[in-house]
Amino acid sequence: MSAKVNAPIIIKRKKVVVGGGHHGGAWKVAYADFVTAMMAFFMLLWMLNATTETQRKGLADYFAPTVAISRISGGGDGVFGGQDFFSEDMVILETLGTEAGADTGSPPNEDEAGDASAAAEVAALQQVEEILLGIGGESVLSEQEMRHVVTRLTDEGLTIELFALPGAPLFDRRSAEPLPITRQMLAVIARVSGIVPNPVAIGAHVAAQPIVLRHDPIWDMTAARAEAVRRTMIEAELDPARVRRVTGFGDRVPSSVVPPDVRNNRIEITLLREVK
Repeated sequence: MSAKVNAPIIIKRKKVVVGGGHHGGAWKVAYADFVTAMMAFFMLLWMLNATTETQRKGLADYFAPTVAISRISGGGDGVFGGQDFFSEDMVILETLGTEAGADTGSPPNEDEAGDASAAAEVAALQQVEEILLGIGGESVLSEQEMRHVVTRLTDEGLTIELFALPGAPLFDRRSAEPLPITRQMLAVIARVSGIVPNPVAIGAHVAAQPIVLRHDPIWDMTAARAEAVRRTMIEAELDPARVRRVTGFGDRVPSSVVPPDVRNNRIEITLLREVK
């Protein structure tokens, strides 16, 4: 009996590890997400450096398509306001049918007629844009020429911008004489713009100079370049009566945030909207 009383008492302590300690997997998931995000970020940087501005615009249009709810849509009931994916084509057909005297049952009011005319005009300008950029087909411009071209459809009309690149100018240095590639692009634009009757506005811009000169030639130069563009397009069979204005903007409206950037040396040809 005395031996049992004097026996040592042994206490066993069990260590419980919560969450698996350093063997848990939660940090691995977070690390994998971080690596994936970094890879996507560097791929984005690579694409921005390896593509032209026109290609980037095409990628943006692919991920944010404007065909289903077009730039002429004003909204309405339902998903597409009562329209389908071919709304623009239907609007054009309806407009042509109305002009041909088709019996629609009731004469449209002035607002509806104006909306239909505006829709048809925008669709025609979009067709010009698609032909130039090769959207849905082959472009009328070469790959080398496409590097210099970007388009945008605004309330004023369709603006076709030709801009210089490092080592690839549009005009002879410090002159108003277009280079051969510029003449080729202007000839193509003159021919393609012939599918619409819209008036044409021409504007020339130059990059700011880092040195202030006593006699600043930028105003005379941009005016001369705009006039040279007008003459070149008329030689390529653009109707002279369509030219609404020819403007030299100097360096007052830069395209790049860096005023001396060569990207600011550019020509803007706008097919003006008549129905607004």
